[in-house]
Amino acid sequence: MIRVLAAGDRFIRASLLRAELDRALPGVLEIPEIEFAWPDVPFGKVAEVDEAAGTEAELIAALQGSTAIVTQLAPMTARVMDALPELRFIAVSRGGPTNVNIEAARERGIQVANVPGRNGVATAEMTIGLALALMRRIPAAHESMMSRTWRGDLYRSEEVGREVSGSVIGLLGAGAVGSHVAHSFAAMGARVIVFDPYLPDSALGEGVERVETVDEVFTRSDLVSVHARLTPETAHMVNADTLGRMKPGALLVNAARGGLVDYDAVAASLEGGHLGGAAFDVYPEEPVDFDHALFRLAHEGKDVVVTPHIAGASQETAVRAASGVAEEVRRFLRGEQAKHPLVDGPRTALL
Repeated sequence: MIRVLAAGDRFIRASLLRAELDRALPGVLEIPEIEFAWPDVPFGKVAEVDEAAGTEAELIAALQGSTAIVTQLAPMTARVMDALPELRFIAVSRGGPTNVNIEAARERGIQVANVPGRNGVATAEMTIGLALALMRRIPAAHESMMSRTWRGDLYRSEEVGREVSGSVIGLLGAGAVGSHVAHSFAAMGARVIVFDPYLPDSALGEGVERVETVDEVFTRSDLVSVHARLTPETAHMVNADTLGRMKPGALLVNAARGGLVDYDAVAASLEGGHLGGAAFDVYPEEPVDFDHALFRLAHEGKDVVVTPHIAGASQETAVRAASGVAEEVRRFLRGEQAKHPLVDGPRTALL
């Protein structure tokens, strides 16, 4: 039987990976398991790869004799690959496979595939939830109830929130996540404007308007939500200058990447009263520095909603990820083209 390692963690469990492999290729695989302690233990850099869990040594031991591995976070380094001459295929259950040394795999003839878009719906729904929590001031209301205080003052004209319907929602990027956010907000009656030079007109949908410059998003929107990829060009695309162009009292949401936003500038804008509120699920450094001014302002009652990078985490995301890598293994072993190849190679059926 062909040996495929199910290298899980405490989000995408090894048992789930095994179940999906058995579903894709019933009765033909030997599937040993290893499970890393993430997210209870933070991931990090392992040798030359990033956002990985576990050690090279334990992975090498678990992978002995394996033709393939399915994983989210296993550290697939050059050292690991060199220790495993039978390894021919790596299936990574995430969109950004930073835990895999892609060049080392290419040099060694090891094929690699991934599962882009696995958490698009979950992240989009979380973005909408953050926006609604911010717009309707739900955390402040909840906190008052938990402190056994009936805050009738939240009905004052200067304290009440605002509605999505009729608001201008500006999106910086409209890929798998942003497009879902755009269509959902449009269905709720918002005027949605999008800056995304790569988005085809056919993908805009009813109630969604393309704008030609980033500046239009900042100057026209009541709420700006960030959905761009993090690149050298987009790093700190939300900064003191762009925040200053927003309408007084406008809101900001980021559930994409922490590096897209200058959080010091956000804190300064909130403290100065220009930015009306902000909601974040991602941060420049994780775990975060709770002494940062952003968290101080949240404790002081500013409209700041913060969550610990959980936007992409849903039960459905885990299942999509596991079924996605299982399908890639099925295709590889049957000699078929990978659905999402990162490193391609000769297609020879092994089953």
